[in-house]
Formats: sequence, structure tokens, C-alpha cells
Amino acid sequence: MNDRSDKARRRGFMQMAGVAGASLTLNEFGFLGRLPSVSASETQLPAGSVEFSPDIEPLVRLLEETPRSKVIETFAAKIQSGTSYRDILAALLLAGVRNVQPRPSVGFKFHAVLVVNSAHLASLAAPDSDRWLPIFWALDYFKSAQARDISEGDWTMAAVDESKVPPSHKAEQAFRAAMDSWDVEAADVAIVSLCRTAPASKIFDILAHYGCRDFRSIGHKAIYVANSFRTLQCIGWRFAEPVLRSLTYAILNHTGEPNPSTSDLKADEAWRVTTAKQDTVGKNWSHGRIDSGATLSLLSSLRDATPSEAVSVTAEMLASGIAPQSISDALFLSAGEMLGQQPGIVSLHSATSTNALQYTFRTAYQDQTRRELLFQNAAFIPYFRESMRSRGKLRSTQIDTNTASETNEQPLGINEIFNRVSANRQQASAAMRSYLDSGGPPEQLIDAARRLVFLKGNDSHDYKFSSAVLEDYYWISPEFRAPYLASAAYLLPGSKDRDNGLVNRVHAALA
Repeated sequence: MNDRSDKARRRGFMQMAGVAGASLTLNEFGFLGRLPSVSASETQLPAGSVEFSPDIEPLVRLLEETPRSKVIETFAAKIQSGTSYRDILAALLLAGVRNVQPRPSVGFKFHAVLVVNSAHLASLAAPDSDRWLPIFWALDYFKSAQARDISEGDWTMAAVDESKVPPSHKAEQAFRAAMDSWDVEAADVAIVSLCRTAPASKIFDILAHYGCRDFRSIGHKAIYVANSFRTLQCIGWRFAEPVLRSLTYAILNHTGEPNPSTSDLKADEAWRVTTAKQDTVGKNWSHGRIDSGATLSLLSSLRDATPSEAVSVTAEMLASGIAPQSISDALFLSAGEMLGQQPGIVSLHSATSTNALQYTFRTAYQDQTRRELLFQNAAFIPYFRESMRSRGKLRSTQIDTNTASETNEQPLGINEIFNRVSANRQQASAAMRSYLDSGGPPEQLIDAARRLVFLKGNDSHDYKFSSAVLEDYYWISPEFRAPYLASAAYLLPGSKDRDNGLVNRVHAALA
């Protein structure tokens, strides 16, 4: 993990922020400095279950078998005895993929897997003193998801059928054929062969292609592609095989619908347009001009476009010489706008899916894959808007993209901003915008928001959303950053929200 210890900045943060009073002082988390072997049980796994390498299997088993009521204390002891951050993170991800099924949806209980990278990102960005808190939260959350999976049938990932694994020279062809035909069994053995023989960058590109092709599970497939690879970058590619088997299984989820490869389904309409528009943008599509006017034009179009129309207008802009950055700005702003129009689970996922698709767009290396990701991100925005309308009326408010808000009032301090988040989110959003427009340091606002997630966050979406929007602030063009971050006030925790009790539990475990 990168060392972000900046004492001067943090002193300034505490002097200005004062968020939630003494509950947010650095001394409050000082007990975490005590962290730097308890052995896992050697009991047998269920017959036919996938088993991990001997260096990580005992730690995964310990997590699986420890009761939720004792998981914080048990893993605090492991950490104090020398177990590394990387090993704890690996155990979290592997326990999730072995024990939690991405069915009937790539969501719900499966957030125990999806949230691992979000907790990791929160740890990376936190001050040194706080970095274990998101991991302790994720350990506890896994136990709740594991219990739910047990109640739904106690699914466990099976060991791979080695007799059916295709040879390396046929791995990619076999995998693409299986994914194109939505064949779960054939894809499972093909991804194993691909994982064992192909470079990670190539596999990422292939899975990015399939992870963005449909909107089923409101963007969670694309989220899983990004989050799984980002976590593997930390824990090591040697753990990739079970993770990518789980990811492949998740991408092929079409529960309740006929086989998409032989059916004409609404969830696949935009993908057909994306495929048709691939070759219309020209070879120099990635070298266009930054144009804020084009960003605002696309933002306006996305308010009323269908998913297919969103793909078409995006392709037309790229073909006319508009830079991908200006397209991305519009997608971020669209997601932010929806937060204010209907704060809730659907608009939240417009932000987290855009975060995932944009990360994958920046990371994929083939032009075709990158265009697909940009087009599908544009298509997902109207899909989300349709889902929001099905849940109720949307506010008519639009995100204020002016370079600075017009107000004669003195900007509020960070403490009061987050007090307002708990009391009136619309006012909090306006106050956050005023703070940023007046030159308030965004890092102090971001650090305060993240710390409140540690103190108040109870749900996986608190971590998923905050990690996404706080990261994406820096990927948006500077002129649009303030309105985007201000829109996050609609779903971030406030300083008057009830504490989640995590800090007290960890403190007690380390006492």
C-alpha cells in the first residue's frame, strides 16, 4: 500500500473540518496502531469443492468457519501476530468467490465479493491510522452474506473438471464460443485454460468485452470485471483462477430469460447498435479535441435518449473529432445528475457502473474493446433512467455545470456541510458546491466523507458508492469536478447519522 502520510495536510483537515466533533479525531483511531498465529482449522472441505493453494487455504477456512460474532476479534489477533494486509484481502476475496453464488442476480448477497475492491480502495486512500477499518468492515460483511447464501442452499464453487479443460492453443477460441453461446459449463473450463496460459492483460480485455455487453443486474457485471482485476493487482495473479471462474459465471447470468444468443431481448438492444457502430468512428477516434460544449450537448441528449440512441450520438461525436474525455465527462455528469433526481439504489449504481466502465475503458488496450466500453457506458445511462422511472417520479432538477455557483453567502465549513447531509441533502449539495467554488480544498472534503463512511457505513453500497465517486472526482475535467462531487451529497453519510459500531468493536478487540 502507498504511504500517504502527509502530516501537514491532516493537521489542516482536522482544524478546518471538525467533522462529527471528537468522533473524527485521529486520536480516536489511535488504537489501530497496535496492528502490525492463530491457525485455521484443518477440517475437510465439502467433497468436490474448489481448494486453494496451501499458503492461503488455512486463512480462507478460518474466515469461513469463524462465527460472525467473533470474526473481528479473531482476525485482529491474526493481524497482530503478523498476517499481512495482502493475505487478509486475498482471503476475503477467495472466501467470497467460493461461498457466495452470483445467482439469482449479480448483486444482493454477492456484494460481499463486489465490495472487496471498494474496501481496498478506501484503505489505500485513507490516512495510515485508519487503513484497517474498511477491511474489518468487509470481514464482518462477508459473514452476513455467507449466512444468507447458506439459507438459500449453501452453494459452494466446485472443483474444475480437469478432463474438460481445453488445450492452451484452443483456450481463447473455446472461451469466446462458450461466452457467445452463453454456455456456462464450457465457459468454466475454458476460462481455466485461458487463465493458466494467457497474459493477464489479454484476459482482462476479453472479459471487459463480455462484461459490458448487457445491462442485466444493473451494471454489476461490469462492476465485477473492474473490481476483481483491481483486487488481483494487489493480492497477485496466482489467485486469479477461482476469481475468474466466478466472474465468468456472473457474466453469464440471464436468470428468468431465454438464452440471449438465440433470442431478441431488450437487454441486448444497445449491444447490437454498439456492434454496428464500431467501424464508424475512424482510426483516430481516441485523439480528438476536448470540447466542453460537446460534453454539455451529450449530457442534454442523454436525458431523453433511448439506450440505442445514446450509443449512436456517442459514436457520432467521436466520429466528428470529439475527444473521449469529453464523452466521459458527460457520462460522469449524467450519473451525478441522477443522484439528485432520485437518490436511491438505482441512481447509486449509475455512478458505480460508470466508475467501473470508465476504469475498464482506461485500462483495456484494444481499440475495439475501448469503444465498446464507451458506447455501452452511454447506453447504460438511459437504462438506469428507465429503471428509476419504474420506481417513481424523477425530480426535474438538472446538475449545475456552471464554472462557479453564484452566491454571496460565506461558504460553510466541512463540519456544517456534513451536518446538513444528515438533515437536508439538497442544501448539503449546494453547500458542498459553494465550498468547492470558493477554493475549499477538495482533499479535505473527500477525506472527511471517507472517514464518515468508516464511522457510519452499514451497507456495501456505502463503500461502493463512496469509493467510486471520490475516486472519479480526479478523472473528470477540472471545470466539471465541483458539480460532480457536490452531487455525491445525496448519498454520502452525514455526521449526524448513527455510528455503525465498528470502531468500538475493533477497539475492544485490540484492547
